[in-house]
Formats: sequence, structure tokens, C-alpha cells
Amino acid sequence: MGQLATEPAIEAEGLRKRYGDTTALNGVDLTVPAGTVHGVLGPNGSGKTTTVRILTTLTRPDGGSARVAGHDVVRGARRVRTRIGLVGQHAAVDEVLGGRQNLVMFGRLYHLDARAARRRADELLERFGLADAADRPAGKYSGGMRRRLDLAAGMILSPPVLFLDEPTTGLDPRSRIEVWDAVRALAEGGTTVLLTTQYLDEADRLADGISVIDHGRVIAGGTPESLKSDLGGDRLDVVVREVGDLPRAAAVLARVAGTKTRVEVDADALRAGAPVADRVGALTETVRALDEAGVAVADIGLRRPTLDEVFLHLTGRRPDAATTPDPGTGTAEPSDPQEALA
Repeated sequence: MGQLATEPAIEAEGLRKRYGDTTALNGVDLTVPAGTVHGVLGPNGSGKTTTVRILTTLTRPDGGSARVAGHDVVRGARRVRTRIGLVGQHAAVDEVLGGRQNLVMFGRLYHLDARAARRRADELLERFGLADAADRPAGKYSGGMRRRLDLAAGMILSPPVLFLDEPTTGLDPRSRIEVWDAVRALAEGGTTVLLTTQYLDEADRLADGISVIDHGRVIAGGTPESLKSDLGGDRLDVVVREVGDLPRAAAVLARVAGTKTRVEVDADALRAGAPVADRVGALTETVRALDEAGVAVADIGLRRPTLDEVFLHLTGRRPDAATTPDPGTGTAEPSDPQEALA
């Protein structure tokens, strides 16, 4: 039976996985509506890659269940593979071959005949803005172009679900934006995208929904805006001119924001900040109180919480703070995802 229009594109319940004495997943639940971009966030070793490997049938779970594109990832693994694409952390393209040659090769690996593979390669080169570089060796592509070629390779069979495992790691800002544009275009065309990333701005810009994983469990989920709102609304930041004024600035913020509110002080940046409920009232009162206290202010402003602050609040660390490898991949080079799914 095919996937129903109302059925989630990805659904996992209680996924568990152990590697020896290490628990990689400890009951992961995940629901991704069809036609959306879903971000999975977590520090290294949190279970992101293990989750992707299970959902793409590369690893069998020890417990729980998951369905992708309407099929069980264990009992219907072959059917799942025909309905998904996977772009891993490492480039899967041959750098000696040109862009067109790479895509034709992948088409043949996916059992397209020679004519269909050439036609599909030309379609994808045009779609991903690579037509002008079609015959240039992939090794001479920029980082963003190579990753777009990876995306194109993952779309050979027009899969309804695409998995992107940290697709912009190591790219420069311009190349990252190129990849983001390509992902947005895929989502607008109806492809469901599950994106794992340690870049909070990436999830903020691309994801319709987010799941935060830590220690093998989903510890929070929602839209980027709802996660920010849950942290406590807007934030008032004050930057002082002299480090000696920080205690007085922090005291003013504590009084304005409320005595039970934690005021965060960054001495290196000469900054004190706190969440506030009444934007205009808090700003006005703080400016007046700082002036009365004789505090010389270099800058003062209101801003929304960032996903980086949400992540820090939820996990107690920044996304790049942990360096323990995910037990799903260890320190070894991961298998070529295109080869595994062919």
C-alpha cells in the first residue's frame, strides 16, 4: 500500500541503538510532515547520524520502529531505498569526471538505461545551476558547486524524501548560501528534506520544524520561532564602555526584568543581558535607570533569542562544544551513501 497524502513522510517511535557499552539512541521519537524541511540538531555524539543511518536503512535499530515514505525501514528496507535520497557529510562525486559524467554514472548505478541517465543528468544540471560547468571536472568546482552536484546525485530518481547529513560542513559562507538556495528549491518542489546540522543559523533559515537531540533522545521540538519563544521572549542587551560599570548595569537589568530573572554577564564583551516581557517599557526604563546610575553605555538594544541560545539552554553546551564522534560512524570514514543506496 502506498503512502497516504496525510501520512508523515518520516515517522519514528522509540528508536534505540547500542554499540557495545555505548548507547547511541535511547528512544528517539520523530515526526516529519510531507513536503517540509525538518532540522535535527545536536552536538557531536548526540545520535544525529545514527538516526539518519537507521532511517535510510544503513543501520538496523535495536528497538523501536520507523517508517519512511510509507514503508517500514526494517521490513520494507528495499522499498524505502527506492523512495529516498541521501547526501552524506563527505562528497560522493568523482572529482576527475565532469558534472554530467558523474550524474550519468549515478543514473546507471540506479539502473537507468543510458539514454534515460543522460536525459536525467541534463535535467538536474539545469535545475541545480550547473549546466554551464557540465563538462568541467568536478575537482575544479567550488565547494558550493560540488555540494550542489552531490544534491543532484541524490535526486537522480526524484525521491520524495531526501536526507542531508550536515551538508554544508566545511563550506565557506557563499557556498553555504548556494546549498541553502538549492535545498529551498527542493522543498518548494514538494520534496521532504530531513537535515542534520550543527549550524544553528542553517536550521533557522531552512527548517519548518526542528528536533533537538542530546544523549540519544529528542529533548525538544517545534518550529524555530516556538523554540525561541519558549526560552522567554525578547532579550534586552546593554553594552557598557567600562568594565567597572558591569555590576551596576546588571543590577539595573535585574530590577527591570524582575528579581527572579537571571542576568547574564559577559565581561569580555562588556555586555549584560536579560529576557524581558514588555519590550518598549523595559527599554525605556532601562535607559532612564542607567542614566540615573551614571553608567556610560556604548550600545543598548532589544533582540529575539537565537537558536544558539536555545541550544545552549537545552543542552548546557554550544553545538560545536562536543567532539565525541557519533558511535554510528566512529572515527572511520562513513560508507559512500550513494553506493549504499544504489
